Amino acid sequence: QVQLVESGGGLVQPGGSLRLSCVASRSILSFNAMGWYRQAPGKERELVAGITSGGSANFADSVKGRFTTSSDHAKNTVYLQMNSLKPEDTAVYYCHARVFGMNYWGQGTQVTVSS
Repeated sequence: QVQLVESGGGLVQPGGSLRLSCVASRSILSFNAMGWYRQAPGKERELVAGITSGGSANFADSVKGRFTTSSDHAKNTVYLQMNSLKPEDTAVYYCHARVFGMNYWGQGTQVTVSS
């Protein structure tokens, strides 16, 4: 079993920044992959950033150049740095991990971009 806990969401003005954190209950070095997803009201959950076990990341076209990922293995934590936020980035953001073929999700953290 793996528990994932996200934090860092909130209300931010357009053009602002937020950093989301996802803390795992065990070493992320054993994970096959991790990622950040988001779900806006009335829309399907979509991939924002996928992180391979090797540490490389791929991003949705809508966030390329604005979002980055990083990790702190000692803290079992991955981060999503979100810059130049737009109202269309408003969503619940979820952390995901795939471990030995099993998928795990965090509870989500709300990000609202509004003036």
